Amino acid sequence: MGRIVIPYKPREAFAPLHNSNHRWKVVVAHRRAGKTVACINQLIKDAVTSKQLNFRGAYIAPFYKQSKSVAWDYIKHYTRVIDGITVNESELRIDFKNGARIQLFGADNADSLRGLYFDSIICDEYGDWKSTVFQYVVRPALADRQGKAIIIGTPKGRNQFWEVYDRATRSDDWLALKITVDESGILPQAEIDSLKTELSEDAWRQEMECDFDAALPGAIWGREFYQAEQDGRITQVEYDRFADVYTAWDLGYSDDTAIWFYQVVHGEVHFIDYYNASGKSIDHYAAQVLSKPYKYKTHFLPHDARAKTLASGGKSVIEMLAEHLTLNKMAITPSLSMQDGIQATRQMMPRAWFDKERCYDGLEALKQYQREWDDDKKMFRDKPRHDWTSHAADAMRYASINWREEVKPEVEEIPIRGISVGQTDVTLDELWASQPRKQPKRI
Repeated sequence: MGRIVIPYKPREAFAPLHNSNHRWKVVVAHRRAGKTVACINQLIKDAVTSKQLNFRGAYIAPFYKQSKSVAWDYIKHYTRVIDGITVNESELRIDFKNGARIQLFGADNADSLRGLYFDSIICDEYGDWKSTVFQYVVRPALADRQGKAIIIGTPKGRNQFWEVYDRATRSDDWLALKITVDESGILPQAEIDSLKTELSEDAWRQEMECDFDAALPGAIWGREFYQAEQDGRITQVEYDRFADVYTAWDLGYSDDTAIWFYQVVHGEVHFIDYYNASGKSIDHYAAQVLSKPYKYKTHFLPHDARAKTLASGGKSVIEMLAEHLTLNKMAITPSLSMQDGIQATRQMMPRAWFDKERCYDGLEALKQYQREWDDDKKMFRDKPRHDWTSHAADAMRYASINWREEVKPEVEEIPIRGISVGQTDVTLDELWASQPRKQPKRI
C-alpha cells in the first residue's frame, strides 16, 4: 500500500497509547473521551501496516448489537479513504487489499470467536464482559501469532476491569493509561461545570474521575458487597469437612446454569464454591457437583424444577437429577417474589463469607447485578436488568431464601422455678447445679 492519510487527528491524551510498543495495554478513560475512536484508528493502522500475512483484527463490545452501534460507523468512516477495501455489512467486516481484515464481535456470543486467530484485539467496556470470555476464548486466540490487546473502559466498581488495570500498573509488560476529565482537556470547562452540577457525586467520580471505588449506579447489592469487602469477608474460606454443604441452583434451559455451594457454620453462611456453564446437560451439572469432595445435605432447586417438558422425554429436572443425586437430598425453593428474594439476600449478607478464588465468577456477577434503567422517567426501575449476571443472582436469592427458611431459632420453654429466700441449708453451688442447662447445638 502507498501512503494513506486517515482523517483522524489523535488527541494529546491518547498519545501514550499510539506511541507505545507494549503488547498489552489498558486504557481507563472518562465518558466521551474518545477512547473507542482512538482504539479503532490504532486497529486500522495495525491492519494497513502489519507485515503479518492475512492480518486479523477485532473490536469486541459486551454485546454484538452494542458493537455495531458504537464502532461500525467509525470503522467505515475512517477506512473510506483506503483504496481496495470491501465492506461486508451483514458480517460487520472490513477486508483490505493487503489481505488484512477487521471484524466486529460481541462478548455475549463467545462461540463466534472460537476457532479464529487474531493479531490485534480491542476489548471495549471490559467490565461488562462475562468474566470467562477473555480467559477461555480471547486470550488463546492471540497465542499462536503473539497478538496484542487493548482493554478499554470506564470504571464500574472493583470488577475484572479494575483487576486488569491494577495488574497493569505493577507490570512492565503493560501500558496502563488513565485519563480523567480534569487531566484530558477534552471537554470544555463550561461542560465540566455543568456535569458536576447535574451528576450525583458517585456518578461524577465514576464516569468522569475514573474512580473505581465509587458506588455502581443501580447496583442491587452494592452496599452489601462494599461492606463485605470492608469487613474482610471476601477472602479465603476453607471447606469445613465437619459441616454439611448445601447447593442452590438456577437452571437455564437455553442459557447459563449457576450453582452456589455453601455451608452454615455457627450462624455464618460460608460460600465456598461456585459453578456456572451454558448449554450443558443435566448430566454435566450433576457430574460437576459429584466431582467435588463435599458432604451434601440438600440441593435447593428453583420452583419450576418440577415442570415436565417434551424435550426431556416427559421428565422434570428434579427427576433427571434424581438419576445422579439422591432424591431425598433435593428440595424445591419456596416460590417467593423476586423482591422477597432480594430482601432475603440483604438480610443474609451480613453473615455471608465468600471464597474469593472459587467464587470469583459468581462474585463478579453479583457485584454487577443492576436495576433496569427507565429512559423515559430517567430513573432506575425496581426490576433487575436481565443479563449474564442474572443467573448467579437468582441462585443467590434461592440460597438466601432457603437459608432463611431452614435456619430458624429454636425456642425451648423452660419452666419457671422458684427460689427459696431466707434460712436454707442449700448452698449457692447446689442451687446452680439444680438449674437445667441448655446444651449448645452445632448448626
